Amino acid sequence: MAVREAEPVGSLQEVKEAGLDREDLLGMYRAMLITRGIEERGHILYKQGKIPGSFYTGRGNEAAAVGVGSAMGPNDVGTPLHRDMGVHITRGVDPWRIFAQYMGREGGPTRGRDGNVHMAMPELGLHPMVSHLPAMLPVATGMALAFKIRNEKRVALGWFGEGAAARGDAHEAMNMAGVRQLPIVFVCDNNQWAYSTPTYLSFPVEHIADRAAAYGFDGVVVDGTDVLAVYREAKRAIEKAREGGGPTLLECLTLRMEGHAVHDDAFYVPKEMFEQWAAQDPIERFRSWLRDHAELTDEEDDEIASSVKRTLNSALEQADESPLPDPAGLEAGVYAAPEDLDTPHHK
Repeated sequence: MAVREAEPVGSLQEVKEAGLDREDLLGMYRAMLITRGIEERGHILYKQGKIPGSFYTGRGNEAAAVGVGSAMGPNDVGTPLHRDMGVHITRGVDPWRIFAQYMGREGGPTRGRDGNVHMAMPELGLHPMVSHLPAMLPVATGMALAFKIRNEKRVALGWFGEGAAARGDAHEAMNMAGVRQLPIVFVCDNNQWAYSTPTYLSFPVEHIADRAAAYGFDGVVVDGTDVLAVYREAKRAIEKAREGGGPTLLECLTLRMEGHAVHDDAFYVPKEMFEQWAAQDPIERFRSWLRDHAELTDEEDDEIASSVKRTLNSALEQADESPLPDPAGLEAGVYAAPEDLDTPHHK
């Protein structure tokens, strides 16, 4: 099995064949703007001292996150990480809840019991991450195994970075998924720097997706700044898995346009590299595509931008009004009794 490098999306007709209409396209554009806007405002909150700990963003990864999130079916599940804010937005997480999460408030998805980006909402098919990033791949693989055992036409998606690919749990998850031909898509956010370690010091192959052949399934490399190409390839992989075709390793190639976290100025990244990838900014790229192929006007663009600004300003106000968690409820949600479970383990 040879790794396939995906072509860019060229025309509106190709998009229509992928099942997207103009309203869908504008929705994806809006989701990308909201994603970036949330993280830009997060920087301000951090500087105001309202975010405890550090602060992590996915600037430059908006197309990859929104593209994959948009391709998921309503009953599919996933484990997005700290660079994948667009998945949360696409799946329907309210921006105010994300701001509340940042600030450790009761209104956040973890209700103030965990800070920053360790969040997700299982009712929307998203399951919370932990800091040891590839540790979520066995979780996603386990969900895919459950779907196969139950003969459910559902797909799990597991995200990881190229740095996380060096850990054993990434190998173990993909090996099991390949052996059992599970309905899962592994999404690698290859932003080329594992903190300060460049890819050429992380793995000896050209692409992380090259590894897929060793596990017995397909590998695809896609330009992670092209939201429509990401959507097309993610949709193909998800539907293939849904119909029993097994896993796919989808590698979205991007650049982390900010440091590992707010405390890191990324001095180790060559200036020329930043300049090169800034010219491929995913939002600017999609805006230009919409103007050329979907008749996006200046007035329409301005209205979308204004609507996003209003949404985020309102979300910040709502999050700021959310109370801090009551210490008396510290143990709430920590322990589960069998009657609390939808499907007790013994059934």
